[in-house]
Amino acid sequence: MRTQYQDLIQTIQRNCHIADARHAGDYTLCVYLLKMREFYRWEKGILLSEVVTSDDVGEWLTQREAVWDALDDQDYAPVPLNGSGEHDPFANEAINTALNKEGLVYSAGYGRRCRPLFFLAELEQIIEQDDYTLLVAGRELARDVEAPPAMNQGKHVFIRRESLRRMLWEKVDEWRWSGLDNPMGRALAHYDFDADVEAALDAMAAAEIQTVIAHEIGEVKAGQVLGDTEWQTMLFVLPPSHADIMLRAVRDLLADCLHTLPELLARGNAASIHFYFGNLSAMRKKIAPQLVAAYQHWYQTGDVEQMAAYAEWGREHWAQVGREALVLFQAKGIAALQEIEVLIGAEHSF
Repeated sequence: MRTQYQDLIQTIQRNCHIADARHAGDYTLCVYLLKMREFYRWEKGILLSEVVTSDDVGEWLTQREAVWDALDDQDYAPVPLNGSGEHDPFANEAINTALNKEGLVYSAGYGRRCRPLFFLAELEQIIEQDDYTLLVAGRELARDVEAPPAMNQGKHVFIRRESLRRMLWEKVDEWRWSGLDNPMGRALAHYDFDADVEAALDAMAAAEIQTVIAHEIGEVKAGQVLGDTEWQTMLFVLPPSHADIMLRAVRDLLADCLHTLPELLARGNAASIHFYFGNLSAMRKKIAPQLVAAYQHWYQTGDVEQMAAYAEWGREHWAQVGREALVLFQAKGIAALQEIEVLIGAEHSF
């Protein structure tokens, strides 16, 4: 496949390099080096279970930064497609109309700090659910340093199995350093990583991709509730701040109460429930302590009723908090940051 689509892959990878060149400075040095080691592993086709040393990465990193220096001021190139000419690199729908028929999936969008994100991969599956289209990507042929496991664009949701698998491995590796009895450790205990790391990762990815899909559908529904255009405009305008982190947590909680948690409880997969709470951000834990308490109740008793009740309550609560925060921002702009923080951080009875 690489030979057949060489021009396409090279063009998209070049666009990825341009995005990386412009946004490498977004990371702290430690995070940057970790991401580059992971990117080196992907580019060289090295298994996640194999060790990669600093010596392995050093020369490659120097060469990659030289490539970035040469591309930093270049424009993103149009995407060449056989039979339909060149397309704007952000014309997802037109590009995928052509590529999906050939077993490929493409995505171009924006992440945090308006960072462009591109990838090209083999298309594993298209799922039509309600009025959403979920495109599940398998082996990735071109990608950025930043590779989120999922993102939604309108009613199209892109799920990246390779990126999810890498994220899971990072969670495994991180937990092994601590060995704590916590939700992440309880999730990992359901898989035999000691016997076969790669097989365990495959099994875990197969389960967790369902959770990722559920969350992304929840994100779309949350956008419908809050007003996606207005919400995204607010996030783009806000400076990096505590309020920004809190607002993102509010939307995540709304998405999870709308769809992720009900789906998790319906599936009844204990490993996935543990993993969800093991992956819960610090901010979500802080502003939703009742959800954490509901998990602890389930862990101790096996009773899911408190989690189910929280999801039902949270659908209304987090929608209301999100709407009120948006009203504050629309009235006062960035001057509303402190009021937004107080609003979100206030204690609420459940």
